[in-house]
Formats: sequence, structure tokens, C-alpha cells
Amino acid sequence: MAKNYESEPTQFLKKYKADHPGTEARQRAGRARLWDRQLDSELLDGFRAARVAMSPYVYYDMK
Repeated sequence: MAKNYESEPTQFLKKYKADHPGTEARQRAGRARLWDRQLDSELLDGFRAARVAMSPYVYYDMK
């Protein structure tokens, strides 16, 4: 493959980002809103302590 080769999706994305300059900022803001959060360790410990062990076959214990 040639070193200067770019696939059609890559070309499309580059053109789209050039035509819409705020795209990357919106992507970063969306990522920060959904993924880049501080986690409360006490709350996570409580979730882990409250976890109920599943049986190997979940439908076996149906009553």
C-alpha cells in the first residue's frame, strides 16, 4: 500500500472536520460528559458489597 494512500472514510472524515471546525470540541465535550468522571470509591465499595452471586445456570433456581 502506498504511504500517501487514504481510504475513502478517512478522506470523508478529514473533509467533514475541515468543513465543521467545532466537531472535535463537541466530541471531546461528549466524551467528558459520559466517560471522564471521578468515581466515588465508597459508593463503588457499597455496590461491590451488595453484589449477589449468580448460580452457574441462572434458570436452575427458578421457583
